[in-house]
Amino acid sequence: MTSNTIKEILEKMEALRDTKNTAGMERYGIVTKGKAFGIPASELKKMQKIYKKNQPLAVELWNTGYHEAMRLATLISEPKKFSPELMDKWVSEFYSWDICDSACFHTFRYLPYAEEKIWEYAHCDEEFVRRTAFSLIASLAVGDKKALDKQFLNYLPLIEQYATDSRNFVKKAVNWALRQIGKRNKSLHKTALELAEKLAASTNKTAIWIGKDAARELNLKLL
Repeated sequence: MTSNTIKEILEKMEALRDTKNTAGMERYGIVTKGKAFGIPASELKKMQKIYKKNQPLAVELWNTGYHEAMRLATLISEPKKFSPELMDKWVSEFYSWDICDSACFHTFRYLPYAEEKIWEYAHCDEEFVRRTAFSLIASLAVGDKKALDKQFLNYLPLIEQYATDSRNFVKKAVNWALRQIGKRNKSLHKTALELAEKLAASTNKTAIWIGKDAARELNLKLL
């Protein structure tokens, strides 16, 4: 049953193939490894509505290695049926920021062990594993309305610690996490802005960039 559905989905994706859009994806820093159809996110959302939450299908889609199939897998996966081992597997196979961020927002932030994994992944030196930690912090800051301020205050030292990581996909995720924490409420805004200004006044080039960019946005969004 699943194999037939996989075939059906891949045939739909092939019919939607757009090489111009693939080139556009690459201009936005999306890595495709030559296995992308160039399908817009809006079309993936339509497929998400058709196939709904389906963990076995999500796993099979992921394993095809096709870019959009992996993106769709992050949209239809079922957090209640996700295991820490599968999370580790997916994270180890991230190669593009869009897949990483989609998994964090649509699946990982709902996992009961998400916070534990944030600390584990942040201390891992692999670029996309570390990015996952900070993308997950940002996703929780945006999506988890019930989370306590204490949880996000605990992440600020982690943000400060890795604000010197100059790799593109890490520094942008660290910056994103700091900005989203600061936009949650007035109290967190004050503390996040203080950290942003501290980073901006540092001597490290990457930390300065993160701090100035975050401070600019947080100053525009005074709570």
